[in-house]
Amino acid sequence: MRNQKKKSTRRSTASMAAQRMVVGSLPQEEDEVLQSPMQMVLHSFVRDKIAMAGVILFVFIFLCCVILPYFFPIDLYYQDVTQSNVAPGFGMITVPSGLQGNAQDMSVGSSFSVGVDKDGNVYEWGTFPNDKLKNIPSSSETGKLVQISAGLDHVVAVNEDGQVFTWGNDRMGLSNIPMDLRTGGNNIKQILAGYQISLALTEEGKMYNWGSEYLLRITYPEGVQGNIDKFAASTNIVMVLTKDGEVVPLTTKTSAYTNIPEEIQGNVIDLAITDESAAAVTSDGRVYTWGNNIKKSLNVPEEIQGQVTAISAGRYHYTAILQDGSVVSWGDNTHGQASAPSSATSVASVDAGYYANYAIQEDGTVVSWGLKGYLMGTDAFGRDLFRRILVGGRMTMTVGAISVIISTIIGIIVGGVSGYKGGKVDNLLMRLTEIVSSIPFLPFCIILSSILGNSISETQRIILIMCILGLLSWPGIARLVRGSVLAEREQEFVTAAKSLGVKESGIIFRHILPNIITVIIVNATLNFATCMLTESSLSFIGFGVNEPNATWGNMLTGAQNGQVIENYWWRWVFPALMLGICTISINCIGDGLRDAIDPKSKER
Repeated sequence: MRNQKKKSTRRSTASMAAQRMVVGSLPQEEDEVLQSPMQMVLHSFVRDKIAMAGVILFVFIFLCCVILPYFFPIDLYYQDVTQSNVAPGFGMITVPSGLQGNAQDMSVGSSFSVGVDKDGNVYEWGTFPNDKLKNIPSSSETGKLVQISAGLDHVVAVNEDGQVFTWGNDRMGLSNIPMDLRTGGNNIKQILAGYQISLALTEEGKMYNWGSEYLLRITYPEGVQGNIDKFAASTNIVMVLTKDGEVVPLTTKTSAYTNIPEEIQGNVIDLAITDESAAAVTSDGRVYTWGNNIKKSLNVPEEIQGQVTAISAGRYHYTAILQDGSVVSWGDNTHGQASAPSSATSVASVDAGYYANYAIQEDGTVVSWGLKGYLMGTDAFGRDLFRRILVGGRMTMTVGAISVIISTIIGIIVGGVSGYKGGKVDNLLMRLTEIVSSIPFLPFCIILSSILGNSISETQRIILIMCILGLLSWPGIARLVRGSVLAEREQEFVTAAKSLGVKESGIIFRHILPNIITVIIVNATLNFATCMLTESSLSFIGFGVNEPNATWGNMLTGAQNGQVIENYWWRWVFPALMLGICTISINCIGDGLRDAIDPKSKER
């Protein structure tokens, strides 16, 4: 008997050890059994490569739209027609290799630049506002060119015989060169291709002007013509420096430009003008500025006072040459045009125009700094599309997200109460759902926008759009929640909650809702993409978020023009691409969640 008990004890011990070995050898299967439903959904979702690609793309776009605007700030009210419809690229100040070490003269245009080497060859680079700029006269026509100047969309050049040539846009008489300058034989000292005018100055002190007389009327005070040493011009005014060292504005209108400091008159050696201010260099190397201090253009660095020998101006910035041959820039630095490089030494001449600078050194090499170009080009108002896409994406996603939150909350409340209560309450709420879903959304928004018109602010309009989107898009999720609640309310845990005296609201929102939350998340995700598309559609047809606020939808408004579609592809390709990628990514995430929650949905 004792032996039999020992044998049975040994057998039971061996059996238990074998069971431990079997269990220990299958940790993976045991872990899978112990996984919670949420862990299983997450595991299945992560395995879905398309869904994960959607997550990565959407998170990337979202972070770009949220973070990058802090590094690329935007002024919503900024407009600059000189930069309108500039194609994407960064070659606006990339100096051709043929000019390096052989540069004679260079000039900055609106979105392009020109230069002439010591052999008289002409170079053009950048983004050209029109194809006429490419029609450079041949050397057989012009001879050896020695000076060149670029304007908004035209070029003026002069050869060694004093003969003046022009090409590019010929509107407003820009091609009507005075006969004295056509024939040659003039000692041309300075030329300028301005905004919509052209200017030329002879060594004798006589100045010629041609082009638009409507936008810029030039009036020569008595004794000035024939006594001019240098001139400077902007889009607003032309000013001259006489041989007596006095600054004289060629206008009869009083403005900020005409408030010339009295103490500098008779002692000026150089002159420059931006679109809002003027600057003069006196014989003692000091710089005096006057006008409007737009973008700190009047804030001359104190350390350069007494060392300046020459000065040049762009649209809102100045660049000065110092006695030691170095250069210093100040003023607007949006595009780096006020960040003069330390590599510019032994500078012989400098040309600052619009948003860039070129410094020609004594050995003929060129140093450039300023606006290199735009990643995604510009629109019809000269606004950077890349910056507007970032801000517009943030607005579009914000409108979509808040609309989804509103519609989801309403849908959960209506669907939850309807599904749980049943009976007359269910019938009443479902009839209300059908009424709301039957309202034609786009016509309703268009009519409402027309009625309100300009009676509300743009902020109120944005809030109204979010509310309308949320209030009219909840029926779908309400029906989904109702169906899920109808199935869940018959479960044992609901019966147990009732028997414990839990309130109906607690049963619906604390016990039933957590069991159907995954289905709600899937629907809300897909609804998010739909709301973004709807907002973009409204903005596209002009009844959504209006300018100057940017959304992906109103950025596509210009695509209704056939000329834009054909010639300015970047204005509609990039916003459409961002909107398409974002909505497709969200839909991929929603599909992935649906498949992870209900694996049988793939079979259906």
